[in-house]
Amino acid sequence: MPEPRMTPALRRALLAWYDATRRELPWRGARDPYRVLLSEVLLQQTRVEQALPYYRRFLERFPTLETLAAAGEEEVLRIWQGAGYYARARRLRALAGQVARSGWPKDRAGLLRLPGVGPYTAAAVASIAFGEPVAAVDGNVRRVLARVHAEEEPGRAWLERVAADWLEPARPGDWNQALMELGARVCTPRNPDCAACPLAGICRGQAAPERYPAPRKRRARTEERWALVLRAPGGVVLERRSSGQLAGLWGVPMGPGAMPPAGVLAHYRAGAVEAAGTVRHAFTHRRLVVNVFRGRAPEGGVPPAARPLAELDRKLLRAAGLEGAAKGEA
Repeated sequence: MPEPRMTPALRRALLAWYDATRRELPWRGARDPYRVLLSEVLLQQTRVEQALPYYRRFLERFPTLETLAAAGEEEVLRIWQGAGYYARARRLRALAGQVARSGWPKDRAGLLRLPGVGPYTAAAVASIAFGEPVAAVDGNVRRVLARVHAEEEPGRAWLERVAADWLEPARPGDWNQALMELGARVCTPRNPDCAACPLAGICRGQAAPERYPAPRKRRARTEERWALVLRAPGGVVLERRSSGQLAGLWGVPMGPGAMPPAGVLAHYRAGAVEAAGTVRHAFTHRRLVVNVFRGRAPEGGVPPAARPLAELDRKLLRAAGLEGAAKGEA
């Protein structure tokens, strides 16, 4: 098969497929950069089906960028609770404060200077909200480009060049979303539906699509932790985490090793504690194996529903038998 070439006829075919079959998503058709940005931030590391309820819930509480800018970090994290990757919410709030003061940049270069905005997000917002003719390459687009060209290891420079060559400048936002939609629904990682693909006629990789692109090699390290779930007169002993991926959230005392040191038990005046099971939890590049211990503390404690908790801490509460607290019940 000759080298694939994106022609005006193929551009029309892909956009016609997108116009006819695209999913009706609440952010589709929006030109408000705040709503476009929120959808793109949520869709980082999150599937569309999972992102939908969080998108609606976030906009119910923060309908405009100005309301988000005026909110406290803890409230933002509480509304984001359950969506995971909480650094996204912290950066989004920081961005809102900056844009509320200075206004929206109207192009990719300006958007890249905002907190937490990388090349893909900047291009997506610039093309969808502002109509700038720039190509946006996410994981779905990467897979489509690699398969059409039978490229096993597509590098960043190659992807940017090919995506720019393919771009339809008259409808850049729709074009980027069409390629994303194609990768999400047709050119899927496994069992792609090549018969339904409007680009099948130029695709060099369709004979062995799962070869393209080659899987990325990632090694997640495993870490052992202990966690201490202590009932107290006010609820459960919780602490605000100050660093790491869960910074700004609240959680039960936790630390490295197989069990809590005697000094920690003495600090909370916990006395005897008992093993309550093991919780496994995966982050992007590391896996935690957490040994859960439960006991009682003579003072303090807060209702878990009153604080933003990560999914990890809800798992720890469930392991200790606090089902209601894990569900956010007071």
